[in-house]
Amino acid sequence: MSLILFIEQMLNGVQFGVMLFLMAAGLTLIFGVMGLINLAHGSLYMIGAFAAAWVAGMSGSFVLALIASLAAAAAAGALIELTVIRRLYDRDHLDQVLATFALILIFSEGTRWLFGSFPLFLEIPPYLSGPVTLPGGIEYPLYRLAIIGVGLLVAAGLFALIARTRIGIQIRAGEADREMIAALGVNISALYTIVFALGAALAGLAGALIGAIQSVQVGMGEPVLILAFVVIVIGGIGSIKGALVGAILVGLTDTLGRVLLPAVFAQFMAPQAASSVGSSLASMSIYILMAGVLVMRPSGLFGKA
Repeated sequence: MSLILFIEQMLNGVQFGVMLFLMAAGLTLIFGVMGLINLAHGSLYMIGAFAAAWVAGMSGSFVLALIASLAAAAAAGALIELTVIRRLYDRDHLDQVLATFALILIFSEGTRWLFGSFPLFLEIPPYLSGPVTLPGGIEYPLYRLAIIGVGLLVAAGLFALIARTRIGIQIRAGEADREMIAALGVNISALYTIVFALGAALAGLAGALIGAIQSVQVGMGEPVLILAFVVIVIGGIGSIKGALVGAILVGLTDTLGRVLLPAVFAQFMAPQAASSVGSSLASMSIYILMAGVLVMRPSGLFGKA
């Protein structure tokens, strides 16, 4: 493998990791602050993608599509928090899993009813299409670089929100001792709704951004949700820094594994068999990474014991 191809795959891994971070950041906030296992988070990712594709098709504006993805996912998140999730905080995790799994089915069938079973397509806007030449003569798609940039900006914004704002102080306090901040006069119900809507909006943004690379279809959020859970386990539950580092590690491991492992096995077996074995091991590699991290740090890289 040439150096240029290796760097391109590294960038692909970072781009994939940034998308996973947008999913995992909301998920780790929700779990860290509320202690809630939300299997419906992938459905909010799907809602953002469908909202963006529909608005882009109606208006032709990619910016409006991104705004629509944020608004639709945040509204859906706030609605289900107020109507369903709020009744689950004092229930055990099995009840939370069953209820949020039911939400997956409801959102999937509702989306299929509204948009049909055929996938939608979100086009990359002209000003973000085509390659850009990086130092060293590397040509890389501008849109994928834009995803990396947006993800890093969101990460910086989340760090600033959590560390330097009043709502961030309340979120951190709610994660540490929700009964105490409720006793101090903080409206814990409103705080939970805000956190849930924020996490949903981030998932919707991720769905919209990736919708221009792959087709937008029912059920697209569940595979990403599994990887987002892997990310927060690696990074540490409740840690935004952990979500970012874990997402980049998972993105690089998955992307480089799919490229390097088939090439390694091609030295010893037929190309078709090498591709099959290498791809299978690459799919396993992120879970091997997760197991290795948990052996050394059971609470994750940045999680609290």
